[in-house]
This record gives sequence, structure tokens and C-alpha cells, in this order.
Amino acid sequence: MSWDNNNDNGPWGRGPSGGGNFDNNDLDKLLKNLKSRFGSFSPKSPDGKVSKKNWLLIALIGLAIWGATGIYRVQPDEQGIVLRFGEYIRSTPDGLHYHLPFPIETVLKPKVTRENQVEVGIRTSNQASIGRGAVGRDVPEESLMLTGDENIVDVDFSVQWVISDAADYLFNIENQESTVKAVAESAMREVIGNSNLEQILTQGRESNETAVRDLMQSTLDEYGAGILIRRVQLQKVDPPAAVIDAFRDVQAARADQERLRNEAEAYSNRIIPAARGEAAQLMEAAEAYKNSVIADAEGQASRFNSIYEEYRKAPEVTRGRMYLETIERVYGGMDKIIIDQSGDSSNVVPYLPLDQLQKRQDDGETQ
Repeated sequence: MSWDNNNDNGPWGRGPSGGGNFDNNDLDKLLKNLKSRFGSFSPKSPDGKVSKKNWLLIALIGLAIWGATGIYRVQPDEQGIVLRFGEYIRSTPDGLHYHLPFPIETVLKPKVTRENQVEVGIRTSNQASIGRGAVGRDVPEESLMLTGDENIVDVDFSVQWVISDAADYLFNIENQESTVKAVAESAMREVIGNSNLEQILTQGRESNETAVRDLMQSTLDEYGAGILIRRVQLQKVDPPAAVIDAFRDVQAARADQERLRNEAEAYSNRIIPAARGEAAQLMEAAEAYKNSVIADAEGQASRFNSIYEEYRKAPEVTRGRMYLETIERVYGGMDKIIIDQSGDSSNVVPYLPLDQLQKRQDDGETQ
């Protein structure tokens, strides 16, 4: 027949509940209308024989009814695939269309906008509940996978896909949903096998989802499957139940390690700038002291050179002046009287400063 019995569609491409179908009730109504229109029409003439004219009319009516079975409607979420003797002829968009009646041409109408889902490693009772954290029956033969560092990880995920090319989808592959599931499991095992356990369980979730989606799309495109992978969603990525407690201990230790590292980095960021500032101050102080010492040494050297030049001009005079200046600098703060015995000391009268001696004695007692 020219309609899709699997989708419960009539010859006009819609189910019994939709409008515009040409079902048995419509056929009965059409025959009744024809009978009322032609009244007591009978193909036989009064002499009991069927005339050629009446036979032609019957043939035309039958041909019209048969031709009307080629009218079909494609819904907005469908795409029409017209087959002529089982061979693909053309695709039709949504709307009202016509194909040659059965058995010449037939039409298939797959749902091209409906998002389909497959689960790997888990079976949920409600397909609408598929997502992160979904609870369902675990399937170990699908979910247990070997990582690149030879560890075992339990992976549950789902794949959402749509039909991108209805003709390729119908004729290039069989058991489309099973094919998508097999490709999904194979792609996930390949990605998991190229990753280490720590990367898979921590920061590698989104990158793994993207890698699996791209690998699935590439494989299905090679098959010419006419399928578009919308998204791959990891629901659970855990170590096997037998070692999950030990793994959590390792994760806790790793978290403590990360916390201590962050605290050490914070202390380092706080103490290093302070130490650098103090070092800069010490460097500046040392530089200033160096410049001061150099300037003082250069000044003394310059003064010595100038004195030496004077000394070369008048050694005796310069030597005497230097001697007197040195004596003045050494004894300038002392209470001593020095008499040059080589000179004439006959006019020197001894003098005893009693008032000063008494003052010093009083100061000593006070202290």
C-alpha cells in the first residue's frame, strides 16, 4: 500500500485521529454520494446487457479512486521519502503532496525533528529523566571501561541525536538506534582509553563529552547514516564500587595538598614583596654609605695633596704649622699649661687657679 502502516498513517499521511485522512468511512461516504448522484444507475441496459459506455464510466470512477490514494500529507516534524517500486526517488518537505498510487510509488515519513536518545551503561525507567545524576539500573558490561593508565572507571552517559538526512537514515544503515548506541560506546571507550584516571574524574568531563561527540559524528558521517549528534552527556564517572572509598580518601588527600599549596603560595606572595622592599632599603642605605665614604676619602686625599704641595714649597714652615695644629687639636680640650723650656722662662710666674680647683671639687662631690 501507499501509506506507512508502522506509523499508523492513512493514504494521506496522517493517522486516524488527524483531519484530511481518506479512511474506510470516507470511502463509504464517497460511494453513497456517488449512488445518490447517479440515482438508480445500473451498468446493465434494459435488455440485460452492460453497455460499453457504462463500463467506461465504471472504469473511470475506479481509476479516480485509485489515483486519489496517492495524495498524502507530510507533518511539520516529518520528511517525505517517495519510493518507486522500492527505489528512492525524491524527498518532500512538510505539506500536501502527491505520488503515483500503490503499487507504483509509496511514501515513508520519518520524524526528522524529534530528538532521540540512547543510554550507555545505565537504563532509566523514564526517558525524560535522562541527564546528570539520573538514577537507573546499571549495566556493567557497557559502563566499565579501561583508562590509559590501566585503571577501571564506571561511565554512564547518554546521547541525543536527530535525523539530518532522511534518505540516508532509512537506506544506508539498519537498526539505526542500535548503530548509534554501538558507535557511542566505541567512541567513549576510545576517548577513555586515551586519558588517565585523574583527568577523567576531575577536569576532563567537558572535554571528553566534546571528544566523544566529534568522534561519533565522524564515524556516522563515514557510514552515511544521515544522523546528527546533538550532545553527549556524562551522567556518572566513578571508580568501581569496590575501590570508591579508597579513591575518595585519595581525593581528600589531594584536596588537602591543594589547600596547603594555596596557603603556601599566599604566604609567599605576602612575604616576598616585604623582603624585597627591605632588601631595597638596605641596598639604598649601603649605596648612600658607600658614596659618603668615597666622598670623604676623596676629600681627605684632596686635602692631603694640597698640604703636600704647600709642604714642598716651604717644608719648615709647613711642618711647624702642622705641628702646632696637631698640638692644638690634641690638647685643645685639656686643662694643661705647657711651657716651652727651651725658651726664656724667667718671666713665667707660677699661678695656682684656686677658684677653678674649688669648682671642680664641688662638681665631683655632687656627682
